[in-house]
Amino acid sequence: MTNQELAHAFKNIYGKEATNIYFCPGRINLIGEHIDYNGGLVMPCAINYGTYLLVSPNTENRIRFRSLNFKETTDNGIGDNFEKEGGTWFNYPRGVIRFLAEKGMDITGGFDLLYYGNLPIGAGLSSSASIEVVTAYAFNELFIGGFSRLDLVKLTKAVENSYIGVSSGIMDQFAVTFGAKDMALILDCNSLAYETVNVPLNDHVLAIINTNKPRTLAGSKYNERVQECQEALQCLRKELSITELCQIDAETLHQHRHLITNETVWRRARHVVEENDRVKRAAVVLKQGDLKAFGQLMNESHISLKELYEVSGKELDTIAEYSRHYSGVAGARMTGAGFGGCAIAIIQSDNFEDYKNDLVGFYTETIGYAPEVYRSEINSGVAGISLETIKQLKQNSMTTEDKINRRYTELIYV
Repeated sequence: MTNQELAHAFKNIYGKEATNIYFCPGRINLIGEHIDYNGGLVMPCAINYGTYLLVSPNTENRIRFRSLNFKETTDNGIGDNFEKEGGTWFNYPRGVIRFLAEKGMDITGGFDLLYYGNLPIGAGLSSSASIEVVTAYAFNELFIGGFSRLDLVKLTKAVENSYIGVSSGIMDQFAVTFGAKDMALILDCNSLAYETVNVPLNDHVLAIINTNKPRTLAGSKYNERVQECQEALQCLRKELSITELCQIDAETLHQHRHLITNETVWRRARHVVEENDRVKRAAVVLKQGDLKAFGQLMNESHISLKELYEVSGKELDTIAEYSRHYSGVAGARMTGAGFGGCAIAIIQSDNFEDYKNDLVGFYTETIGYAPEVYRSEINSGVAGISLETIKQLKQNSMTTEDKINRRYTELIYV
């Protein structure tokens, strides 16, 4: 949906034009899976899909929440407590506004808000973090809150953990806030120290493949993996002075193999430590501009997640294995928690359309339903968007109004 169409949708809903528009991307993790809670390194990047927020002040001292993706709406008075309500989408922005107020932001005057996201919901691309961060960024700008980007990252993570009730790490909020064009972040999730590294795609593009599988087991299996890693850590601490698995390298881990007698726990520890080493090697080869070597590390990462950590599943394995043998693919792997969600592949640009069509056909025949394949770029983090594109609506509205109204109707009643 274009900025112009969004502006027209806002005017249809609120009877006035938006005064500000913001965008926050989603994110993928290029490599470094299931090690953020083990003291390791991750390599996320922001993408060019995400959440748009259009804003305009009102004189009623009300904050009104609307979305083009969901039918549920809500209004709140400025003095309301913004309590969580069930499992609806607007809990994410409401939680942010509540936490901003608790941190001392003086929110005076009402606002009309319209959200639109083009991220697949629940596919592991951080749609919730995108909504949270775009809200925090917008209100920080509107009320000159003085919060730094890192402040906003910490605040929105607190919303996710304490208000929404999801025990997630900080990678998602950090990536969509600090993302840089054509760059990946190498992030230490404990210290929050990070650096950027160029991803030399050149004549390649990033493919994101949504399995469209519901991830009903992800939560319980995630907690199970955390517990297994903690068991491995306690075994190793009998001889090693460490507080996190990723404080050792693979060589040290194998030297102390005798300490971990449970074979399943040993496989989990192997993945974590070896994956952390892969992130370090990935940073080196990217700095050298070696996309082929980086792709090989992606392939190794997926195999480890499949065989050692056991978090992939038939759907993700089908995508990764098919992609690895497809002409022009440098590397492919699952991204996110697993058990469904998304995979990623780096594919030569000229081959993308053929790859997309062939993969959809093969996956549908193998799994029984179709995936979604997105051509993506590595994008910058949350930001405001120039209003010039919105102003152009006035000049073009007569010729585009019917088209925009049809598109708006399709979106609002999905």
